[in-house]
Amino acid sequence: MHDFQFFGGGWMMFFWWFLIIALVIIVVRSLMNTNQNRQSKETPMDILKRRYADGEIDEEEFKRRKKELLK
Repeated sequence: MHDFQFFGGGWMMFFWWFLIIALVIIVVRSLMNTNQNRQSKETPMDILKRRYADGEIDEEEFKRRKKELLK
C-alpha cells in the first residue's frame, strides 16, 4: 500500500532517474570541454611544428615561418 511513498510515488522515481542521468551528462560534457580548452592553448610554434610533422608544409616553409616567429 505504501510503495515508493518515501520518494514521492511512482512519478517521482522517474524524476530522480532523470536528475541522475542529467547530472552524469553535465559532468561528462564539462570534462570534454576542459580537454578541448587544453588543446586550444597551442602556441604558434606548436602549430607550426604540428603542420610540418603532418606534411602540410615543407622544410623551406617551416624554416621561413620559424624565423618569422622567433623575431
